[in-house]
Amino acid sequence: MIASNPATNGRNHHNEFSSGTHAEGHRGHTNAFVGDRNVEGYSRPFGGALQAGNWKPYEHRKFANPAPLGLSAFALTTFVLSCVNMHARDVTAPNIVVPLAFGYGGLVQLLAGMWEMAVGNTFGATALSSYGGFWISYAILLSPAWGITAETGPYEGDAASPIGFFLTGWFIFTTLLLLCTLRSTLAFFLLFFTLDLAFLFLSCEQYAADMGNTAAKVGLQKAGGFFGFLAAFLAWYNALAGIQDSGNSFFQVPVIHFPWSDKGLERRHSKSERHEA
Repeated sequence: MIASNPATNGRNHHNEFSSGTHAEGHRGHTNAFVGDRNVEGYSRPFGGALQAGNWKPYEHRKFANPAPLGLSAFALTTFVLSCVNMHARDVTAPNIVVPLAFGYGGLVQLLAGMWEMAVGNTFGATALSSYGGFWISYAILLSPAWGITAETGPYEGDAASPIGFFLTGWFIFTTLLLLCTLRSTLAFFLLFFTLDLAFLFLSCEQYAADMGNTAAKVGLQKAGGFFGFLAAFLAWYNALAGIQDSGNSFFQVPVIHFPWSDKGLERRHSKSERHEA
């Protein structure tokens, strides 16, 4: 999801999404410069082609970048649920999320994750496929046909703590992904950071509900909705950065590379070379 240069044509971007190794047969990777060392195929485990601007089609196979599709599916579904969690216009029932969670956030995002796997992007495949699975499982959780939260269901209508366990697991998983964004860009990092906080607050909301603390429950739910709202717009932002190129846009939104990222080090090295020259 990260551009080597926000103004660069997207078709000339480098595919830097890998599992941390330079895969054989992948062409078009740039060298990363660290100090005086020129490291061929420098490890890029933090996001690669899922980050806007790092995508470059394989020369021997013509694949589009599936990441913006997966990010957009995640963003829209998260946006709608966050509106409900924030009690926007006094809407508190999450039923409207179910069709989105099955169709767009679930199925479409899962397919995008599988396509990320097809192009060799481990982080993208893991993230998009997992969150696609999250939305499908969340839709099942809310579906009356399964009766998971029903009054006569396995929890006899008191499923707050079990749902809290469910959301806590996703908080832990998102924290792991967040650690893999520390050498990427500010836009990419903030997406996972806000999503992580959303899962944290929403899981705590369920525990507060189980303890009968209604005021804390509502406050935590709205806080979770707020951070989910931010995560949705950040996902759209990163998706836009991945879609834009000189063929469809007059500009490209900035994603802001961390100075210690591969691109940041490469730029510093280039500036140093120009200064010495």
